[in-house]
Amino acid sequence: MTEAEALRAGAVTLAQADVPDPQREARIMWRAASDQADFFAKIAERAKRMPLSHVLGYRDFYKQRFIVTADVLDPRPDTEILVEVALERPAVRVLDLGTGSGCILLSILDQLELAKGVGTDISAAALDLAARNAAQIGVSTRATFKSSHWFDAVDGQYDLIVSNPPYIAAEEMRGLQPEVRLFEPRIALTDEADGLTAYRNITASAPDYLTAGGRLIVEIGPTQALAVSQMMGKAGFTQIRVIPDLDGRDRVVVGHMP
Repeated sequence: MTEAEALRAGAVTLAQADVPDPQREARIMWRAASDQADFFAKIAERAKRMPLSHVLGYRDFYKQRFIVTADVLDPRPDTEILVEVALERPAVRVLDLGTGSGCILLSILDQLELAKGVGTDISAAALDLAARNAAQIGVSTRATFKSSHWFDAVDGQYDLIVSNPPYIAAEEMRGLQPEVRLFEPRIALTDEADGLTAYRNITASAPDYLTAGGRLIVEIGPTQALAVSQMMGKAGFTQIRVIPDLDGRDRVVVGHMP
C-alpha cells in the first residue's frame, strides 16, 4: 500500500468513527508511526476515540512538548491563555495547584529563568509524569512536586498561584466528548458537585500564601466567570479580570492581592 493509499484508508476509518478532521489526524499519525503497521495500530486506537495525545504519547503546548498519558488532563490550547496571563508580570516563586502534566507550571518556569515553582497534585502518577516533563524540558532544578489536596501540604508564600482545577459539574459529564469522558481522569474533570468546589477552597485560602501584590490566576468553565470573580472579591482580591479564550468564551480569572 502506498503512502497516499494508507492515508486515505486511515482517514476513512477515522471519519467513520466521527473523529474531527480525519485527514489532518491521519497525516499526524503517519508522521509519528514507525512503519505502516504502527500507523494502522494508531488509527485503530484513535477510532476508539482515544485522545490523539494518548495515541502519540505527547502534546505540544505553549512552547514545549509534554509527555501525556491517561493519568492527566490533555493540555489544551485554551489553557495557554492562563500561561500568557501569568507571564504578563515577572514572578520568582510560583505555585501550581493540581499540576497534572505540569504543563502550566513548567511553561511558566521555562519562560521565567529566575523563577522556581512547586506543583501539587493528589495523584502520584500525575506527579511522576510532571517530574518527567520537568526533566525533558530542562527545568528540574527549579521545579518541586508534592502530594497535596490543594493547600493542605503547602507552606511558604508565592508571587503567583495558578490552577486549572476540576470545574465541570457532575450533571454535565455525560455530555462531554468521548475523548474526555472515557479517557481522561474523572477526578481532574469534575468535583462531582456544581463545578465550583475547588474555587471556593482556592480563593478562600490563597491570600495566606500570596505575597503583597501577588496574583491568583485560575482557568474556569465558560459560565463561571461571575461566580469565581465574586469569590475572589470576597477573599480580598483586587483588580479582578476575566480573560476570554480563542473562541471568545470566558476562560481565565485573575486577581491581585493588595
